[in-house]
Amino acid sequence: MNAVLSLDDESARNGVATHSSGNHAVALAYAASLRGIACTIVMPHSVPEIKKRAVEAQGARIVFCEPTLSARETTLSSIVAESGAHIVHPSNDLRVIAGQGTAALELMTDVQDLDVIMAPVGGGGLMSGTAVVARALRPGIDIIGAEPSMADDAMRSLAAGHIIKSGDPQTVADGLRTSLGQNTFEILQHHGVRIITATEENILEGLYLVLEHMKLVVEPSATVTIGSLLEQPHLLQGKRVGVIFCGGNIDVRRFLHF
Repeated sequence: MNAVLSLDDESARNGVATHSSGNHAVALAYAASLRGIACTIVMPHSVPEIKKRAVEAQGARIVFCEPTLSARETTLSSIVAESGAHIVHPSNDLRVIAGQGTAALELMTDVQDLDVIMAPVGGGGLMSGTAVVARALRPGIDIIGAEPSMADDAMRSLAAGHIIKSGDPQTVADGLRTSLGQNTFEILQHHGVRIITATEENILEGLYLVLEHMKLVVEPSATVTIGSLLEQPHLLQGKRVGVIFCGGNIDVRRFLHF
C-alpha cells in the first residue's frame, strides 16, 4: 500500500498495474481504491473464483491470461505500453519487499530468541523481506523458505546459482507458482536462505491442521511451511521455530466436504 500512496502525480493519473494470482492483487486494488486511481490486474484464468471476486470488489479491472509467468509478463507489458500505468511488481519490487518484511519484524519483536524463521516462497518477496529483517535482528538465525515440490524453482535456482524460471507448475498452492526475480534471488542468496519443499498431500495436511488446531483461515500457499515440516520434523527438535502464514484467500467449498 505504501508503494501506491507514494506515487507521483503523473503515475497516479495513469494508474497502477501488476500481475498476481491473488494476495498482491487484492492489496494493490485496495490501495488504489484508497487513492481513487485506476488499477489493472493481470491474473491467470485458472485462479480460484474467490480471488477474482476479491479483486473485483475493490473496483480493479482484471485482464486474464494463460497460467504461465511469460504470459503474465507479456500481458502486463502490453497493458503498460497502452496505458502508461505504473507497475508495482508482486515480489521483485524493493518497496514491496520492505513492506512484507514487517511481518518478520512484528514476529521477532513479539517472540524473541528464535532459532529458525520460515515463510513460503513463490516470487520471493515475503521471503526476501523476512530474510533481511531476520538476519539484521538475529544474525545466526536459520532462515528457511518452503515451496511446493511441484514448483521447486527457487530451490533449484539457489542450488544452480542462477534463476531457473517456472513453467506452469500444477500445485494446490496457486500463490506460489511464480518464479524468483533478480532482486529476490540475490537477497535470498546473500542472506543464506535455504529452501525445503512439501508434497501436495502434506500441504493440504498442513492446511487441515491449521484449521483444526489453530482456528485460522489460511490458504494452501500459506501452509506449505507446515507441510514441509511434516516431512522434516527433525527441523523442530529442540528449536524455537517461527512460521509466517500469509494468504487467506481460500475457497472453502473446494476443500471442505461434509
